[in-house]
Amino acid sequence: MYSIYHFFKSLVESKRHFLTENKLEDFPFNENLLSCRNKGTFPDMAIRLNTNREVFSGGELIELKDSNTYTVSSFNSTIPTGRKEIAKIITGENSGIKQQMQENGNDIYSLPVRDVFYLVRGKNKGDIKICLVHGSFFETIRIEDLISQSFLQVLEERLKDRGESFDEDVKRKLLTILSEQQSFSKVRDVNKSSVKLRFRVMTEVKAEGNILNLKKYPEIKDNTLNFVLPCHNENEEKEIIRKAESIFSKTELKQFSIFKVKHHFNGYFLVLQTSL
Repeated sequence: MYSIYHFFKSLVESKRHFLTENKLEDFPFNENLLSCRNKGTFPDMAIRLNTNREVFSGGELIELKDSNTYTVSSFNSTIPTGRKEIAKIITGENSGIKQQMQENGNDIYSLPVRDVFYLVRGKNKGDIKICLVHGSFFETIRIEDLISQSFLQVLEERLKDRGESFDEDVKRKLLTILSEQQSFSKVRDVNKSSVKLRFRVMTEVKAEGNILNLKKYPEIKDNTLNFVLPCHNENEEKEIIRKAESIFSKTELKQFSIFKVKHHFNGYFLVLQTSL
């Protein structure tokens, strides 16, 4: 069986390497769990799919975020999200991801929407925090709303500086068009220009979304490995515990502190925490 839970267990078994590896990408990940492995392209890794998905579907996407401070490193080009359509990832310049997944025996389109996780490592004066965190920790509003509202701020600032106004209907249509990242992230080839232009998005985590921040999330202690999952109701909590109990023995589960943290914008998350 394959899943993000099995991946977390493999991290627990090799957790000492978090203290010694200079680069997170050099961590000895269990390749048997992975359907692909990439450098510089989202996702950095993906979990294999299961044929029987009664308990675990597998297929989760994982991005590595490594930092020399207790700030989550910026997200370049790909805005953090909790779920992602696989069809939007494995086309064009990312076709190599599709090939890797197929070579590893995955029926890619059988699970069209995948959960996204971020493996975050931060360092501070010799201390380390590692979190395998669901992307919904960072995606607290829809990506389309984030983009359109950001463009709206630019538009309103420039109009104010120029002392001009803009037709509300035209403004609304323009923001709707620009709400899709794909609309402006493609390479644009302008006639007679010797260069091409491509807009890239860089996303930075605010303090309220920085799980490494001691003041905002004091429960995430120094020198710990944490598995952080959305837990907005009692059923979700029971499901997380049930899956964890199917992966870890009773003795192994005793090593974890299990508790909830309250996100400043997005409800509760359940944490499985173990020391390094």
